Amino acid sequence: MMKNTLPHFLTMILLLVCINFKVRAQAEKSPLAVGDQMPSFSLTDQSGKVFNSADHFGKNILVIYFYPKDESMVCTKEACSFRDSFNDFTKAGARVIGINGGTVASHKAFSEHYKLPFTLLSDPDNKVYHLFGVQNKMFMTGRETFIVDLHGKIVFAYEAMMQGKKHADDALAFIKAHGVK
Repeated sequence: MMKNTLPHFLTMILLLVCINFKVRAQAEKSPLAVGDQMPSFSLTDQSGKVFNSADHFGKNILVIYFYPKDESMVCTKEACSFRDSFNDFTKAGARVIGINGGTVASHKAFSEHYKLPFTLLSDPDNKVYHLFGVQNKMFMTGRETFIVDLHGKIVFAYEAMMQGKKHADDALAFIKAHGVK
């Protein structure tokens, strides 16, 4: 009797594993790609003000970069690169926005420490990370940059976990080369 139930038992375990894998795969949204519409979202900035993305459609090109952690080495290089190019982004009609799961207080301290002139948004539950489909890397939240045109469409997407400075450099080069509107 035991011999007959073992194959059935193993089949049931295999079925449960497959179902669990499929459910988990469906829960992980793929990253937004060029041509996709940016989802609307609201988060709190480093000054405690609510930022609504929909308020900027038609007004600004949005350069939205997701980064793992305030004050970490690569994230600081990335933020300072956006800071150093801030005037060029502004002249091109772009608004730079950094997003991660850090607190409003952490963002305020990071912004003040490095004199960051752009918006940092707190996404404590990673809801916006998930809306954009930004994937975790090496046990950390991912590092991705998106450029959104005046119509709310993604026109540029870049992912490089360990090359924070390239995010600002490549985003600015794209805006200059393509005259994003």
